[in-house]
Amino acid sequence: MKEKVILAYSGGLDTSVIIPWLKENYDYEVIAVCINVGQDQELGGLEERAKSLGATKVYVKDVKEEFSKDYLFPMIQSGAIYESRYYLGTSIARPLIAKVLVDVAITEGAVAICHGCTGKGNDQVRFELAIKALASHIKIIAPWRIWDISSREEEMEYLSQRNLPVPMKKEQSYSRDLNLWHISHEGLDLENPANSADLDTLLQLGTHPEAAPDEAEIISITFKQGIPTHLNDKELSPYNLITEVNKLGAKHGVGIDDIVENRVVGMKSRGIYETPGGKILYFAHEAIEHLTLDRETYQYKQQVSLEYARLIYDGKWFSPLRDALAAFVDSTQKYVTGKVSLKLYKGNIILNGTTSPYSLYSEALASFKTGDLYNHHDAEGFITLFGLPSKVRSLMLKQNEEKL
Repeated sequence: MKEKVILAYSGGLDTSVIIPWLKENYDYEVIAVCINVGQDQELGGLEERAKSLGATKVYVKDVKEEFSKDYLFPMIQSGAIYESRYYLGTSIARPLIAKVLVDVAITEGAVAICHGCTGKGNDQVRFELAIKALASHIKIIAPWRIWDISSREEEMEYLSQRNLPVPMKKEQSYSRDLNLWHISHEGLDLENPANSADLDTLLQLGTHPEAAPDEAEIISITFKQGIPTHLNDKELSPYNLITEVNKLGAKHGVGIDDIVENRVVGMKSRGIYETPGGKILYFAHEAIEHLTLDRETYQYKQQVSLEYARLIYDGKWFSPLRDALAAFVDSTQKYVTGKVSLKLYKGNIILNGTTSPYSLYSEALASFKTGDLYNHHDAEGFITLFGLPSKVRSLMLKQNEEKL
């Protein structure tokens, strides 16, 4: 009886080549596993295609609700954004995909898990760190680090020579990653950051801001303890809420980012990211935090958000530090409850009002008029004490200026 290998199968070019390659180079039974984190439109005929390439069994696991509730929502709460612009769309899906691959491998008694990540990319790190954290005994196979295929053109030729179906055409060979949260576009003309992206033909989810409606649209998002629960006062499941906010953002050209980022493996890469709903949800969540978090907690959470983003980007979701930071984030979200009104217009998100029963904003205190809780004269003593270190240092410098 042959040993089994679990292949993370997307139906795309890389993983289509890997099925026959595994059969030719390893004496394994290939079991293809596709994890649906929102790429529904790419799954048509996937099972038949995998079997035609040589897979003996195909799993298609729908985890969109789990992805929304247990990964995307905690990330929104954390405020994690990588290098100030990347909303971690590809990164955040990897730990869940790895978890499902491990679950299937254990169920099937497989000895290895295979992925189609390139040797230059981040995803090889993310998948393998997650697999090692969850099932260190399982062997990992990474064909791009082993075989002598060096390009997508060679991959297409590999399949053609074996009379196997080629899932894409040469002129369409951007490297794309689609899930519920976003879609990324990399490769071809985008590899030169001097080239302007042709958004009219490139975009898959959203609308070019110039072609978005000429009339703004006002929406509201309600949060309970940092979790979005209602859109326009209608309660929705996590998956449905993200889906509907995505539609609104896409309609108005929100969430299109052209980014040069620093990869884990040490090089820079350029990509176009579409995150229409994610950008809206982050914006709205931060608006509630501005009302409900005190200064020290908010500013410290900003530091935590940076580290949280790095951990997600680096593939360390299943790590003690991420667990510890998640506990901190959870504690900060106890009173992050309220409603945010937003205006969407040609790629812009404009705050249209925020309310919370736990608001720390006091109109009486903020007013320029003197109120019962604040006396303008009290500020003098505060400034004296607050500025005391600066004053002491200035006196020291003056006393010693002749010696310097």
